[in-house]
Amino acid sequence: MCLIIFAYQAEPRYPLVVAANRDEFYARPTAEADFWESPSSLPLRSQVLAGRDLQAGGTWLGIAPEGRFAAVTNIFDPSRDKQKVRSRGDLPKGFLIGSLSPEEYFESIHAEFDQFAGFNLLLGDSKALYYANNIEGVISQLEPGIYGLSNGLLNDNQPRVERGEKKLKSLLDPDHKLDTDLLIRMMADKEVATDQELSSKPVTFKLERQLSSTFIVDQEQRYGTRCSTAVIRNEMGNVRFCEQNYDSSGKPTGCNFFELRAMPTK
Repeated sequence: MCLIIFAYQAEPRYPLVVAANRDEFYARPTAEADFWESPSSLPLRSQVLAGRDLQAGGTWLGIAPEGRFAAVTNIFDPSRDKQKVRSRGDLPKGFLIGSLSPEEYFESIHAEFDQFAGFNLLLGDSKALYYANNIEGVISQLEPGIYGLSNGLLNDNQPRVERGEKKLKSLLDPDHKLDTDLLIRMMADKEVATDQELSSKPVTFKLERQLSSTFIVDQEQRYGTRCSTAVIRNEMGNVRFCEQNYDSSGKPTGCNFFELRAMPTK
C-alpha cells in the first residue's frame, strides 16, 4: 500500500506539488533518497534524485533534471499473476535515467505492461504529466487539478485518497506559502476510516481499517509507512525535495532535504 496526493497546475506558484507515503515491509532493504551515482558517459539528465529499493534496484519516486518526475504505486488485484518477472520499481527508474518524454516512454513500454504486477505510474516533465495503469492499459495526459493515487485507480474513492485530496486543496490557499514541512505533516495522519467509510474489498475488514489511514503503523512492526516524500516545483522550475524516514514503530528518523535550481535554457 502506498499513497500519492498531488496537484498539477492547480496553483500558479506551484505547477507541481507531490506528497507521498511509501508503505513497505520493514525487512526490504532500502537506500534513502540521494543523488544516484552514474557513469560519466551518461548524459546530465541521468543525475537522478530518489530513494532506491536495494532488493530489486528500482525506485518508487524520484526526480531528475529538466523537471522529470516519476512515481509508482502497486494495484491490489488478486486476479493478476503475482509472480511477474519484472519489478515495478524499474518503471520510474527507466524514465528518470533516460531521455524520452513521458509520452514517448509510455509508448515504448506499453507492450510490456503485462510483465508487471498491477501498477499505477505517473511520469512528468516541465511540459506535461501523464498517467497510466496496467489494468485499463490507457495512457492519459492529465489536466490541471488535484489527484490521489493509492492502490486502486486514479482518484479512487478510498478514504485515505479523498482525505488527502481535501487536505492538499486547503494547503494550496493562494494567501499562504507552501513548504515541504506542511506536506510531510499532512502525510503523518494516523486517523483510520470509520466503519461507514470502509467498503467490501477482498481483504479482511480489520486489515482494511488498518490500511485506511494516511500513515500506516503495524503493531507487529512488520509493515508500514517507511518514508514520506514532499516535492514542490515552483513557477521558476526550482524544486524542493524532502524525504522523512521512519522506523518500524512509526517514529521519525533521518530527514533528507534537497533544493534544486532549474537549469538555464539556451
